[in-house]
Amino acid sequence: MSPHAPPLRGSLPPEGAGLAWGGPALRPPQSLARSAPAAGAEQLLRRLEWTVLRRLDGLLQGDYRTLLRGTGMDLADLREYQYHDDVRHIDWNVTARLQQPHVRVFTEDREMSAWFLLDLSPSVDFGSGEQHKRQVSTEFVAVLARLLTRHGNRVGALLYGSGVDAVIPARGGRHHVLHLLHTLQTRPDATEAGLTRLNELLQSAANLVRRRSTLFVVSDFISEPGWEKPLGLLAQQHEVVAVRLLDPLELALPDLGLIPICDVETGEQLLVDTHDAGFRKRFARIAAQREAELRQALARAGVDTLELSTDDNLVDAIMRFTDLRKRRNRSSGAHAAAGKLPAHLRHAA
Repeated sequence: MSPHAPPLRGSLPPEGAGLAWGGPALRPPQSLARSAPAAGAEQLLRRLEWTVLRRLDGLLQGDYRTLLRGTGMDLADLREYQYHDDVRHIDWNVTARLQQPHVRVFTEDREMSAWFLLDLSPSVDFGSGEQHKRQVSTEFVAVLARLLTRHGNRVGALLYGSGVDAVIPARGGRHHVLHLLHTLQTRPDATEAGLTRLNELLQSAANLVRRRSTLFVVSDFISEPGWEKPLGLLAQQHEVVAVRLLDPLELALPDLGLIPICDVETGEQLLVDTHDAGFRKRFARIAAQREAELRQALARAGVDTLELSTDDNLVDAIMRFTDLRKRRNRSSGAHAAAGKLPAHLRHAA
């Protein structure tokens, strides 16, 4: 529709035009999509090290297990069972032989590789406030990559625009993190119209990453359908975290009067009357339905989800995610322990 067409009072774009779940994002006028100029990679990383990483160090107190997991466990010792020991580590053969409960003591293999699967399609350039989703994505990658490489791990990345067009091999060190950030910052915005096919990014990762790793799928998940199955297959082989990018304006429209809205992935433009309360209610209802379906799809795929909003604080978001994983790990551990214990000992688990 032409930008000079009459307003669409009380109506919504067609079902596949961006408001239904899985469709492209909608972009408001340029005045609502401003973003701060990108700093150099060194400046950005140094700022995040002072403002984010230092706070995380204090809040996590060196315990990164809920965020990052090693690839295995090595048996280090055997000792007598003590109160509050994990009953899953009881060695029943030694316990039967010595007539005294003994537990296995493990050291975790912390060396690991992490891959960032980055959706850089046109919809991630959207932002209704001071930040757009691409900037949030870049800062998240910078923090997690530096956090990992400081502990001797390696990070790599697959970059998706209109397709998977760049692969950064997994390496360690601060210099490698700077190379990754420089690549993201100097990458031009995606301008070609076309629907995002997130399944291409996930299938490329399945073909490329053979060794068990931690995969961070950083995307707004505004994509053609078909990505659920490859995401679930990845989760069977790797530890997968879905890092979902979103903006408040994608969930509810304020009363801004008559505004042009552009579907950034197809180029279609519409004029909508946001002063119409009925239109805003229908927009919010469809957005809520899309939210529910997306969260159900991620849950079915068996992945943990970290939501990053353009108006959120990165430290707060990571800490919420950490607390969620702590609770989930305790819950799964208790259920697993109860299932493995003999019946007469389950009540003590």
